[in-house]
Amino acid sequence: MTKALTPGSIAPPFARYSHAVEIPAGHRLVVCSGQLGIDSQGDVPSDVEGQTRLCFANIAAILAEAGMDLSDIVRINAFVTGREHLPGYMKTRDEFTGSPPPASTLMIVSGFARPEFVVEIEVIASAP
Repeated sequence: MTKALTPGSIAPPFARYSHAVEIPAGHRLVVCSGQLGIDSQGDVPSDVEGQTRLCFANIAAILAEAGMDLSDIVRINAFVTGREHLPGYMKTRDEFTGSPPPASTLMIVSGFARPEFVVEIEVIASAP
């Protein structure tokens, strides 16, 4: 079982994430490349929430290949193309993450390889 680390001597997280997550000895790690909100047919939703859902669906499929699921995520790095996407991304991310929440970083970037993408998510997962 992972352990969230949130020292009382520093400011609390700004949203639903942990400052750090301790991974016990003997756990395996899976490091996922950034996933975009595109389905197997090449369709891309126009909104950040739809794209975020597809990112997590893609991540779930990758983790399943390793015998893991979304509850095994210990770290998220996410990228959005504008501040207006922050609330929708965070709301949707919170639907897919367990407790304690993983460590997380969210960055605003100028864009991705194709202009229709507004979010990209990469994760690290850990399980026995």
